[in-house]
Amino acid sequence: MSMTSQTVWTVKSEQDTIHLAELLAAWAMPGTILALDGDLGAGKTRFSQAFAKGIGVSGIVNSPTFTIIKEYNGERLPLYHMDVYRLSEQEADELGLDDYFYGDGVTIVEWASLIEALLPPERLQLYIEHMGGEARRISITGMGERYAGWCEQLKAMGAG
Repeated sequence: MSMTSQTVWTVKSEQDTIHLAELLAAWAMPGTILALDGDLGAGKTRFSQAFAKGIGVSGIVNSPTFTIIKEYNGERLPLYHMDVYRLSEQEADELGLDDYFYGDGVTIVEWASLIEALLPPERLQLYIEHMGGEARRISITGMGERYAGWCEQLKAMGAG
């Protein structure tokens, strides 16, 4: 059984969400997987935009709702930004997602819980909840040694 760690990051403003995304971007390396879930309008795409900027993606990053996968070249790493909201698990499986998951970039999957069976066992799961206004509660689960370590680092910084 692989290592798992959990923490909660509470944000009071959009700037706090950006800070978390930039922090995680600084830790990203080839093969990093972020599985993002949350209410409609909770800030999944805003988080993804800040993360993308953190790995050096220039230009506009928007939700890949209708294209499903968007690829961006970052200064540090490529970014594969997915939105699987409109896909069945079978349709997602036919896209060959492993090429992205185990590639040399970072993958962010919005609505990841819809294709949970297809996700790599080691990943960072984030669930963003509205708390009113700009406040959000971001529940973070690190699955696997690397991501569990990220959660522990976040706890040491005062998360949870």
